[in-house]
Amino acid sequence: MRLPSYRLTIRARLTLVYGGLFFLAGLALLVVTYFLVDQSLLQKFTFRAPLPDLAQPPGVAGLAEQGGTRVRVLIDNNPDLVYYMDKQAESLRHATMIALLQQGAIALVVVGAVAIALGWLLAGRLLSPLHRITDTARRISTAPAADRGLHERIALRGPNDEIQELADTFDAMLARLDQAFDGQRRFVANASHELRTPLTLNRSLVELAMHRKTASDDVKRLGETLLDINGRHERLIEGLLLLARSENEVVERRPVDLADVVDHVGLQSAGAAAEADVAVAVEPAPAETTGDPVLLERVAQNLIGNGIRHNVRGGWVRAATATRGDRVELEVSNSGPAVAAYEVEGLFEPFRRGSERTRSDQGVGLGLSIVRAIARAHGGTVAARPREGGGLVVTVSLPR
Repeated sequence: MRLPSYRLTIRARLTLVYGGLFFLAGLALLVVTYFLVDQSLLQKFTFRAPLPDLAQPPGVAGLAEQGGTRVRVLIDNNPDLVYYMDKQAESLRHATMIALLQQGAIALVVVGAVAIALGWLLAGRLLSPLHRITDTARRISTAPAADRGLHERIALRGPNDEIQELADTFDAMLARLDQAFDGQRRFVANASHELRTPLTLNRSLVELAMHRKTASDDVKRLGETLLDINGRHERLIEGLLLLARSENEVVERRPVDLADVVDHVGLQSAGAAAEADVAVAVEPAPAETTGDPVLLERVAQNLIGNGIRHNVRGGWVRAATATRGDRVELEVSNSGPAVAAYEVEGLFEPFRRGSERTRSDQGVGLGLSIVRAIARAHGGTVAARPREGGGLVVTVSLPR
């Protein structure tokens, strides 16, 4: 069992460092002050007391004037007085040092607490630009649409220091990534549009050659083969265009019930299912969301179509919708060949089906890639897992 890891934030660590340094400096100052005061108090005291105007007795150390009154300081003639005064001086010195330590410690604690509080506030203010950078990076990493996240910038304003340099570098990196992604999407879209025209022209020429009265059976069979190849290329280009479109955020949203979408797609797939000897069962339940109806219909088409295509004779496909809390789900499961768990994630890559590359007698390998792109553009997620006994279970979760 792994114990939870606890860590102090940079703000807390800076506050502890500042507070620790302050307490060390204050303690050192208190110790130095203690020794300086102690050394000064160790010096000899000179006691002065007013006495009557008497003849100078033996052992008088000296005379002093105080306010016009003659003062005699007796030293040798009264040892009890000297002892009493020494005891009073020692008590005074001891009380002074104790008071210095107590009051100094109290002042150190009070001022240290104030210093820690000020250090916490100052550290938070100094680190606030880092929190802004972190929040921006988190929003970009969790954005459902890549282009929307990469368009965001930190745009930090402040002194020209290391944090400002970090924010500017991060913005420059986002700009480069945004430009690269936009260029890639434009290239795919433009290339797909450019390829549509020659494919349409090829299909027209092949159909014209096949329907000529003088066309032989070999020409007709060749034309059918060419039309199949041409149709597959057209589906590939259509899939690329849809994939490029799906990676953009859905701006115009309309209410959509996934139950109606699945019911409609189930009826459309009846012909393909009968030809493949696969039974399609639809279990629609209310699952209302908002989005692009055409794209959401394409999600159901791709999932049910994949379930029919990658199946076995006499197999089945089940499509069900449900509402769970603030999410709506579309779950499509199917029988078929066993799928290894480590291959599931690769199924969502373009032109991939399991461990095989796309073959000419199958789909174009963009079905699940398009499903994931559409789900992310709608703020949703897609999860897949192998089904016991063979086949796959794919769940699309969207905001309610």
